[in-house]
Amino acid sequence: MFFQKEIRLPAFPRGVHQIGRQLLQQCPEIQEVRIGLLHLFIKHTSASLTLNENADPDVLVDLDRSLDAIAPEEFPYIHTCEGPDDMPAHVKSSLMGASLSVPITEGRANVGIWQGVCLCEHRNHASGRSIVVTLLGERS
Repeated sequence: MFFQKEIRLPAFPRGVHQIGRQLLQQCPEIQEVRIGLLHLFIKHTSASLTLNENADPDVLVDLDRSLDAIAPEEFPYIHTCEGPDDMPAHVKSSLMGASLSVPITEGRANVGIWQGVCLCEHRNHASGRSIVVTLLGERS
């Protein structure tokens, strides 16, 4: 089975956010896969995807703060025409990555007990984000 769909996430505030529920709501087809691979690709250069902590929300806050330390707004960037948070967002997006692959087993993400799919929103006032969801696998 091959399946592909583009989903739209609502606007999130700057930070790192769990999006597993939104993925399942907009892509219930994931639950039909017995064994396969879920590939996610975000179609933006100022946001990214990561697999990280899903239990303690402080981890996501600290991750965002760490990214701010690595790519601060106060750095003397050349590209400044889209506001002071834009170029640091591009740097963070490149560091974190635009795609993520997750194994699917019996209709569920086969990840560690403390892992979840996260959207890293690097802009202060971003609009919603588009993600291309591609499923490859065998149906149940």
